[in-house]
Amino acid sequence: MSFDFDCDISRSGSASLKYDGRQNMFGTAEVIPLWVADMDFAAPPAVTEALAARAAHPVYGYTIYPDSLYQALIHWLKQRHDWEVQREWIVMCPGVVPTLHAAVMAYAGPSGSVIVQPPVYFPFFSAVTSTGGQLLLNPLRLKNGRYTIDFDHLEQCAAGAQLLLLCSPHNPVGRVWSKSELERLLQIAEKHNLVVFSDEIHADLVYPENKHCTLSLLAGNSPNIVTAVAPSKTFNIPGLNLSALIVPDQERRTAIVQAFDTMHVSASNPFSIVAFEAAYREGKGWLDELLVYLRDTRDFVGEYLTAHLPEIRLIQPEGTYLLWLDCRALGIALGKTDAQLKHFFVHEAHVGMSPGALFGETGSGFMRMNIGAPRHVIAAALENIKKARYGA
Repeated sequence: MSFDFDCDISRSGSASLKYDGRQNMFGTAEVIPLWVADMDFAAPPAVTEALAARAAHPVYGYTIYPDSLYQALIHWLKQRHDWEVQREWIVMCPGVVPTLHAAVMAYAGPSGSVIVQPPVYFPFFSAVTSTGGQLLLNPLRLKNGRYTIDFDHLEQCAAGAQLLLLCSPHNPVGRVWSKSELERLLQIAEKHNLVVFSDEIHADLVYPENKHCTLSLLAGNSPNIVTAVAPSKTFNIPGLNLSALIVPDQERRTAIVQAFDTMHVSASNPFSIVAFEAAYREGKGWLDELLVYLRDTRDFVGEYLTAHLPEIRLIQPEGTYLLWLDCRALGIALGKTDAQLKHFFVHEAHVGMSPGALFGETGSGFMRMNIGAPRHVIAAALENIKKARYGA
């Protein structure tokens, strides 16, 4: 490999949430942190070089979005996803979480109904509840170790909803929704005039045996599809907080821009802009190697669990660097509640993961493991869990 993903990079003392926030999150700093969704790998060299060059200029004033930034994103979406995006469709945003809130404000209104599909990234819930929306839950179904959408129930929900928040690929269960699944979802959305906000920030992190289908492209760039994209997860630059929305319909664009205006937030930052552009323009080779490394780590974890920790079952991910671990058998064996299960991992195994209950009630008994770290770190965490469980 051209890039060393096995390299240890100390992040302690860098104001890292993942490392320096361990005490607040787990009540102890003595855990291997495999929780918050950023990776321990160096960003692509082109990103580091672009940031260094911008930092060398001693004035850090208000910043506009250059045409070259838009062109880099347009070119990436065409080359990577065969999606031809028009410049005027793009709305720059201060990260995907604020964008979720803006989408609820723009497309559902203060008392509108919004569909969320748990277990799912927890800001999907708060984006609805904190803006006064009505939460409609359409839980995913787990059968034979694989999650699917309950379409019959989704149709019931859609009859009284204005907006669906779709996570595609899905965090935390790792599904890459198939073309047929998305086509059925689009049929329901069209029938009920439902706006779909498709969070596709993990779209570039799909394992080789799977293929991401861009919802808006599948829908012929329908005015009711709004898509969130970002280099943050793909190139490990989430702390720079810059994302983009692809909104083909002018009326939809105006609505969400107005929602951002009411929040008085700006995404413009001299460093996030140059990193965004450099990542999309020159990050392809780095990403291609990263996906191979993550795939091998995913497979390593699955094989280790089967051989040494059979009470923990990996829900096989098709995308993302987040593993969804079914720990229900372990919990039953140890007689533990979710809180006690977390205590086992944190205070006995010294591994800090995200408890599944954070992602909704259907996440009870699960844990989310971030494998975006050198493989020997993941191996050490698994060894810790095995020793805590079996004493050897």
